[in-house]
Amino acid sequence: MTTIEYSKHYLSERKKFLRNNLKRYVYTVKVLQNFRKKLFHASLHTEKLKHSNMWTIRIDRANRIFFMWKNKSTVVFINIEKHDRYRRRW
Repeated sequence: MTTIEYSKHYLSERKKFLRNNLKRYVYTVKVLQNFRKKLFHASLHTEKLKHSNMWTIRIDRANRIFFMWKNKSTVVFINIEKHDRYRRRW
């Protein structure tokens, strides 16, 4: 089973991301449940970013959770943000 750890940055961004938005909250909870069950669940659209150790999973068409592998059984969630922003950053 894979363990999920959360960076401080992820936790603060998640708080802003979910604030006053029930629809995002519901989608995010569903994504995390699917991720815990099966890392490469089809609905997650899990992808490795080119030239990076960063991976993403899709919350919805516009938003992603970014994570890295700490070791074979642990991932660290790094950030949660809009899809368009990560293309510029990573």
